[in-house]
Amino acid sequence: MNGVGMANVRRAWAMIAALVVVAPMALAGCGEGEKPRFVNATGQPTTSPTPPAEPVVLAITPATGAAKQPVSTEIGTTVTGGKITDVTLTTGGTKVPGSLREDGTSWVPDGPLKYAKQYEATVTATGPSGQVETKTTSFTTMAKPRSQIGSGLYLFDDKVYGVAMPVVVEFSPGIPKKDRAAVQRRMFVRTDPPQPGAWHWVANGTQAFYRAPKFWQPETKLTVRIGLEGIPLSNGKYGNVDRKASTRIGDSFEMKVDNSTKQMTVFENGKLVRTMPVSLGKRATPSSSGTMVVMEKKETTVFDTRDDPNPANRYVTDIDFAQRLTWGGEFIHAAPWSVEQQGRTNVSHGCVNLSTPNARWLFERTKIGDPVTVKGTERRLENGNGWTAWDMSWDEFVKGSALPVSTAPAATGSAPASPSAGVTPSS
Repeated sequence: MNGVGMANVRRAWAMIAALVVVAPMALAGCGEGEKPRFVNATGQPTTSPTPPAEPVVLAITPATGAAKQPVSTEIGTTVTGGKITDVTLTTGGTKVPGSLREDGTSWVPDGPLKYAKQYEATVTATGPSGQVETKTTSFTTMAKPRSQIGSGLYLFDDKVYGVAMPVVVEFSPGIPKKDRAAVQRRMFVRTDPPQPGAWHWVANGTQAFYRAPKFWQPETKLTVRIGLEGIPLSNGKYGNVDRKASTRIGDSFEMKVDNSTKQMTVFENGKLVRTMPVSLGKRATPSSSGTMVVMEKKETTVFDTRDDPNPANRYVTDIDFAQRLTWGGEFIHAAPWSVEQQGRTNVSHGCVNLSTPNARWLFERTKIGDPVTVKGTERRLENGNGWTAWDMSWDEFVKGSALPVSTAPAATGSAPASPSAGVTPSS
């Protein structure tokens, strides 16, 4: 082979060597290089392991075969690895309507269950990958108990209330402190538009108030269910009845009374519309200072205080345009006998006295639930002496809740109960 031939051979081997080096580099840069790089025990490539889906674990209550369950029973749910997607409760083949609590801890029937009946429940939970777990249970409810509490809801369907109207629930006897959390979990309020709210218990447990941090927005719709029937209490009593109401809040109408000036100023939707002279309670029987609510309106009534322990406070008087502010007997009302003192001195037994024309004008415009604030008198309003929900700051109010208070807007209760016994009016 001559020199030229040898040179060609060397160039050919050099090109082959270059291809051997370059080819793996080219392969590493293309799609084939994205194949799984895991290998099995024999050195053969295999796919990347996929972690198994978390199993859905579901538990429900009551336990199968549970007997003598209260008619306030809810279907309790505990789930991991998924969420509740369906709950069905039936009795005798009839489906019971209800809904899941927002926190998913239980499913609540829309009304009390029937006494001495058998129920079947089926609960389904679904995981994020579609895995499903279903549990069933059956239970029977108790017979109707003999010992029940009395209760009342101070709201009527389709009525219009003032912006300071709290949701007021009354209990007789009062709810023991150890039972209040369980009872409060059965008191549902929904507001439209949504507004946060909280419950507050009066110390003796005879009243609970629900309100927002500020007065309700005008035109708010309140949907309330006080689902007390069948709730077992530690004193051996049971809740007596479920109560419901759907109501509406009207325009803002606010009254402010200043003892230093002996004047009432009236604001409608934030605008001052009238100023009127008043006479408040004399020093021996002062009016209460605080934020109260119009609780009751009577165009004509009779104040009869002949059972007052102090003879000086006993009288029987016809009264016009009376608006109750407290259970203790403080009213706004017409007092033609004190017109000369109105705007100058206090002569009443604790009420807010107005002239007859002014009392009539006010009576024709107020609603149950309109706020009345009195300031500068010798006595502070006692919590629970009336609908005193607004006579404290929001921070103070929420301390009276039996459950932690959420700042989120509320989710979701019919005849008013009678006022407390022994109430006597004052003039």
